[in-house]
Amino acid sequence: MQRRTGAQILFDIMKDEGIDTIFGFPGGAVIDIYDELIKSDIRHILVRHEQGAVHMADGYARATGKVGVCLVTSGPGATNTVTGIATAHCDSIPLVIITGQVSSHLIGNDAFQEVDIVGITRPCTKHNYLVNSIDELPRIIKEAFHIARSGRPGPVLIDIPKNIQIAKTEYEPMGNIKIKSYAPNYYPNGRQVQKAAELLKQARRPVIFCGGGVILSDAHEELTQLARNLNIPVAASLMGLGGFPGSDPLWLGMLGMHGTYRANMAISNCDVMIAAGVRFDDRVTGKTECFASQAKIIHIDIDPTSIRKNVPVAVPIVGDCKISLQDLNCKIREHCIAKHNNKHEQWIKQIEKWKNEHKLAFHQEQTIKPQYVVEKLYELTKGQAIITTEVGQNQMWAAQFYHYDYPHHFISSGGLGTMGFGLPAAIGAQIAFPDKLVIDIAGDGSIQMNIQELATAIQYNLPVKVVILNNRFLGMVRQWQQLFYNKKYACTCMDHTPDFVKIAHAYGATGLRAEYPEQVEHVLSKGLETPGAVVMDFTVEPEECVYPMVPAGAPITEMLLV
Repeated sequence: MQRRTGAQILFDIMKDEGIDTIFGFPGGAVIDIYDELIKSDIRHILVRHEQGAVHMADGYARATGKVGVCLVTSGPGATNTVTGIATAHCDSIPLVIITGQVSSHLIGNDAFQEVDIVGITRPCTKHNYLVNSIDELPRIIKEAFHIARSGRPGPVLIDIPKNIQIAKTEYEPMGNIKIKSYAPNYYPNGRQVQKAAELLKQARRPVIFCGGGVILSDAHEELTQLARNLNIPVAASLMGLGGFPGSDPLWLGMLGMHGTYRANMAISNCDVMIAAGVRFDDRVTGKTECFASQAKIIHIDIDPTSIRKNVPVAVPIVGDCKISLQDLNCKIREHCIAKHNNKHEQWIKQIEKWKNEHKLAFHQEQTIKPQYVVEKLYELTKGQAIITTEVGQNQMWAAQFYHYDYPHHFISSGGLGTMGFGLPAAIGAQIAFPDKLVIDIAGDGSIQMNIQELATAIQYNLPVKVVILNNRFLGMVRQWQQLFYNKKYACTCMDHTPDFVKIAHAYGATGLRAEYPEQVEHVLSKGLETPGAVVMDFTVEPEECVYPMVPAGAPITEMLLV
């Protein structure tokens, strides 16, 4: 047993936890941690804003399935992380956020750069800690990583006062940790799985609803096996994209407010729904009384508080999605349910009819349609890229017109809808996979919220590509104003949009622009082939809308289609 400082213990445990990269920004309250950092073999990515650090750790976590880590100072450094923490919390992303704090004896005295970050983040973390003594630090750090990655994942914050970073204690490496009051249930009740199998036996119009939990639990193969064995069509939430192959004939597309016509109609007319790793968000359900009103719902989720929270459920299954779907697939084999696939024939034909009645479509005219840019991007990359998005119309077009065959290849802020997420998230994903193509599909409003992180991409030679769908509006809010507020575009026109090509050059990146449809493919090809970071600015139709669209509070069958 040896005496170690708090900063040394932090890096000892992070190494034990398999952490090889952290994202951060130094300051006075963490200077002792940074002094220890340069002696460790953990890579540090210097960001340009603390919000960017959390989003990068988030993008890294979503791309890898590992815990993302960021390190910031006290006061404004800590408060700058709150939006990123809330983003991760809404989407159940495993993060550990380490904040510095003023020395213990100064807490509560309004010291320089003191803020109660534990109190501030209590509503948007899975758990958080203020470290009160050096002796409890090792346990807290181990618990933080355990809580972040286990059960329903989420962000955990550790606030470490400056005096505890330099204090010493006897330290011995710890093994796996158990918390008596925290024991997530991974294994489903066998009787409930049996009930689900019986319901599937009887189903004539079944649908699978795939959510982000399928990706978080690495259950995409089990879900795909279930769908193909039983010939069941699959729809997904925004966070579930990539949980089932987007090129599969059984794929319905995204459902909900901007879901496909066939997905929304199938959900609304199914008689049995398997909902895996979903929380039935209002953007998915629309008017809840009308959502899947004919269906008996089988809801699989590791978080028992998510079940029956928003919609009634016939068969609740509390457990890990992967394990639960494995068990369900076993029951199906036992009961030879697959023999009954032909009874879904009429249902599949009906879905094909809905698909042909209202396809996702656009008409490319004299100005560039944003859908055309995304469609061309998909053709050129053959669906192999990791796509991150900002938030708004660009996000929805990326969900609709780029097709995701693999998990962890669509990275977007779902629950919180955080503008400024896409570029730092892309940097985090690129750090995780330096040899993969990573593309941020952005809007001209959203990209400006964290555009300073281009400097981070340049500093670390990251070949992140940014595709800006530049309509000179805050597009999604403008769309609502067009459709529901008589085209009163209150404060949504971006009267002065910067020259993104010049901005790219100023940071040391390559900048390209397309102003006409015939330039789109050339600019995309050149941008994708050019080494290093590239910003591609596409001047698109200013008043293009995302369709289908379900008005707020309406049933998802009541779609605006044009």
